[in-house]
Amino acid sequence: MEVESARVTTAEAASPLRKIISVASIAAGIQFGWALQLSLLTPYVQLLGIPHKWSSLIWLCGPVSGMIVQPIVGYHSDNCTSRFGRRKPFIAAGAVLVAIAVFLIGYAADFGYLMGDPKEGIKTRAIALFVLGFWILDVANNTLQGPCRALLADLSGSEHKKTRTANAFFSFFMAVGNVLGYAAGSYTNLFHMFPFTETKSCDVYCANLKTCFFISIALLVLVTIVALSYVKEKPWSPEQGKTVDGGEITDADDKPTKTPFFLELFTALKNLERPMWILLMVTALNWLAWFPFLLFDTDWMGKEVYGGTSGGTAEQVRIYDNGVRAGALGLMLNAIVLGITSLAIETLARWIGGVQRLWGLVNFVLAICLAMTVLVTKLAEAHRRNDVIMTTNGHLLPPPSGIKAGALAIFTILGIPQAITFSVPFALASIFCKTSGSDSSAGQGLSLGVLNLGIVVPQMVVSLLGGPFDALFGGGNLPAFVFGAVAAAVSGIVAITMLPSPPPGVSTKAVAGGFH
Repeated sequence: MEVESARVTTAEAASPLRKIISVASIAAGIQFGWALQLSLLTPYVQLLGIPHKWSSLIWLCGPVSGMIVQPIVGYHSDNCTSRFGRRKPFIAAGAVLVAIAVFLIGYAADFGYLMGDPKEGIKTRAIALFVLGFWILDVANNTLQGPCRALLADLSGSEHKKTRTANAFFSFFMAVGNVLGYAAGSYTNLFHMFPFTETKSCDVYCANLKTCFFISIALLVLVTIVALSYVKEKPWSPEQGKTVDGGEITDADDKPTKTPFFLELFTALKNLERPMWILLMVTALNWLAWFPFLLFDTDWMGKEVYGGTSGGTAEQVRIYDNGVRAGALGLMLNAIVLGITSLAIETLARWIGGVQRLWGLVNFVLAICLAMTVLVTKLAEAHRRNDVIMTTNGHLLPPPSGIKAGALAIFTILGIPQAITFSVPFALASIFCKTSGSDSSAGQGLSLGVLNLGIVVPQMVVSLLGGPFDALFGGGNLPAFVFGAVAAAVSGIVAITMLPSPPPGVSTKAVAGGFH
């Protein structure tokens, strides 16, 4: 009996903080690439010749891979018996896949040109290579992200404070990656670092994207190698129990019964109690609001605010590119606010009167900001109709500083609700599962997979219908943004009126997360 007690005590020990920080830093590499996707890739696919109304379909791979790949990878990493450990093989494989995918995306135009694509117009072969690389990239991100979070949970043991600290560092490094990625995306001369990136088939915008991706690969590879070399994970087998010795993890639970993944996921959904169903509903409405803006925010800056287009004259393309860069700057400001807010969530929740009320109120902030995109757009259009918008040498002028400041203010303020969206749902899911009497020791991957359904299903809806919905109302990005504003308001109402409060004394920083 004493031996058993000693074993459990050892199992619940946590690793040193320096090991947790080294693993959490991988989030910076992951999020750097994700920030580049959000800020630059929608305009890039339109430069390849894909019409705006179909460009959202490219993003369908994100929610599909998130719904299928992340829970499957999480499930198998929970049960992996590799001699390198449970999580590390998946983290390493994900990093390699990211590098391959980014290379394909960056050189899609070059390879397409070599295979016979024209310099102008629809570049069919480049689009095919881009789509292939983009799907691989999203599969790789989901392969990398889930096991990384699960490894943090393993390293934290059963110490609630260490778990909160681990996830706070993960959120912090996500914000660092966002700031670096958006800063890189907003800088127009980055390609001078690698002059060879500009080719006959790859203009300055394309060359800048290549350079950003090279930096992204270097950062991800560096932090991944450092973390995996520093943190030792011992092999796991179902017959063992879970112990942690100086940061070296050995899992030693009682021998489990092997259950097929999809049966386990179906059982988890079937047994969900009312608080979790309400949480999934609020999360789904929340992401119906967020995803249109995340898809088309920089495109909105380039088209509606700056008045450019990705498929017009050289001058229209130039002003569009300037707008996209300004959007990337806005996303960088957004990331800074997100990082600061993520450290103050518990304080804000106490001040406002509960985490569910906090989430509801920031959803109204999201709704107001999305509605304000209509005002900024109409002001920019009125300026282009009534004022001088072209210099004597034929260059289109950007919008006046007041309109630009209004647009950037929307990006910046949205960092507050985004910080809540990236943390509170994950925390509430963990709390509701524990207080419902379900097995709180279930695999990290499976629990993420259940909540992930409330994120990826709305993303699939927006990816499939967002472009055609905009086209139905005359094109542009505003119809989807207005729809998002309505969804955000409904999400806020449901969160305040129906979402249960977590039990007193339970931290809402138990789990933090992003999305892919």
